[in-house]
Amino acid sequence: MKKKITSIFLMLMVLALTACSTDQNPDAQSELQEKKDKYTTLAQEANKEEELEKLELLPYAKEVEATLSSPKYKEFTANSTVLIKGKAKKYSGFKSDHVWIKVRSDVDGPSGREFSYYAPIKEGKFEQKVQLFNGKGNYSVKVSVPSDTAEDYYYDIASFDVENVNPEIKRDVAFTKNAYKHNLVLKNSINGYMERDGFFELAGEVADASVDQLMVELKKESDSTKIMIPVKDGKFTKKIPLYYGEGIHEVQIMTPKEGMTDFYSEAANLFVKNLSSDSFQPITYSSAYKEKGFNLETPEVSGEKADLAYTIKGSIDPNGKDANKTDVVFVQTTKGDLKAMYAIPVRNNEFEGEFFLRFGPGEYEVSVMAPDFTSTNGYMQYFVGVAGFTVENTNTQDQRFTLPSRGIQSDSPEIKNLADQLTKNKKTEKEKALAVYDYVAKNVSYDVDKLNNRSFEFDDSALKTLDEKKGVCQDFTYLAIALLRASGMEAQMVTGFAGQNHAWVEAKVDGRWLTMDPTWGSGYLQNNKFVPKFTMEYFDPKPADFQKTHTKKEIEF
Repeated sequence: MKKKITSIFLMLMVLALTACSTDQNPDAQSELQEKKDKYTTLAQEANKEEELEKLELLPYAKEVEATLSSPKYKEFTANSTVLIKGKAKKYSGFKSDHVWIKVRSDVDGPSGREFSYYAPIKEGKFEQKVQLFNGKGNYSVKVSVPSDTAEDYYYDIASFDVENVNPEIKRDVAFTKNAYKHNLVLKNSINGYMERDGFFELAGEVADASVDQLMVELKKESDSTKIMIPVKDGKFTKKIPLYYGEGIHEVQIMTPKEGMTDFYSEAANLFVKNLSSDSFQPITYSSAYKEKGFNLETPEVSGEKADLAYTIKGSIDPNGKDANKTDVVFVQTTKGDLKAMYAIPVRNNEFEGEFFLRFGPGEYEVSVMAPDFTSTNGYMQYFVGVAGFTVENTNTQDQRFTLPSRGIQSDSPEIKNLADQLTKNKKTEKEKALAVYDYVAKNVSYDVDKLNNRSFEFDDSALKTLDEKKGVCQDFTYLAIALLRASGMEAQMVTGFAGQNHAWVEAKVDGRWLTMDPTWGSGYLQNNKFVPKFTMEYFDPKPADFQKTHTKKEIEF
């Protein structure tokens, strides 16, 4: 009865496997089988023609009572792979849990001439399928077992030569002992030698819970760069750019070195041939990138082109420094002497948003920054850079006075709707500007507590001012400029001095810059309290009169 059940089970297994293969292209499968059979036949015929000499093990094999059941011969021919299988009875004293298999090709290939395997030893037994990685040619192979007296020492127990008749280049990923230590496993689709177009996906798992990120070093000739990949819940995935154009890129995957901060040891090695001639510059990352738990998903490379707008996307590890306080990420663009800031909201530790290249065509340096809560005080806000890259703007227009910027969300639906209401039926630009001044000065109250306590926040903005209906000079200015830009007018923020640091507005009206200060137009302070009292005195004042109380310092983009 037992034999009958086993037979039925085996039959079901065969049927299931056959059923799984029905989706494949029969012609392609047949061609693959024919190819395989061709080289298998060639190898078999070559072995028949030769007088194969039995493989004699080296002297150290006797000391540890090691034997090999495969291969059986000292010199033979194979189709692409060789199975190495054996055991050592005296394995209990070994200083390592792996057999070291060294393979050397007689010809140079895309990944060099040498390759190593570390085959796990389980109860004295080991087994490893060895890929003859450079295609057709001769290979010398050495099998070594660990020393029983010193770590990282091995003794050869066997040496043989094999001729590969298959010209196809196939390479396994080279894993070091470090990979086995951390239980690093790569996705099945990742091979030791691959051809890709511009990018490749690196994905896998790390069972060691102490590993929270990997370092990947990408090299091509004299060029190299390092990429940090976060590990979350034991898994990782990252689209890796092949920065250096057409040709072979070496990829080294490294795990953290135990007991040492910011030091990594090689765990795996592979090669990717880039079929694309496009080259890119790597994104640069600061030490704060890791410290604060940032993961920038977009962009993936530096030096891309954009038409006026560009998007960044990423996440922040909840365990990163100040992650629980970081509700906005900042982007600074620099073109020559011109700088502009943008705020990207953070929700549920994720951020995604657009910023603008407002100063016309050309290359921009872009810095992604996080709030620096340690240095920030009531008088100054500080930021720390986490990543940097460049973007080339192909748009020929200069829109520095019309597009959104930090604190000025002129593209938001709330701002646009209000701007439409305020400027409806207004025929001239001056009438539109007055409508904005009138609304802001009459509807926003001066926040005396914010002034006294210096309680400026990183998320201060036009939308926040519109919602809270209170603020200090920068908040009045944010809202006024956002409404002006949303109504199609050019406007800019002026910073300077008016008894203390101050901000006000300039709007382009009929080809000239019209000055307005909705903060001073809203009322005044008396006995440390705000007294609302609307005045037109600070809408388009005479320059000579305005300069008596206001000193202009700079334009803030």
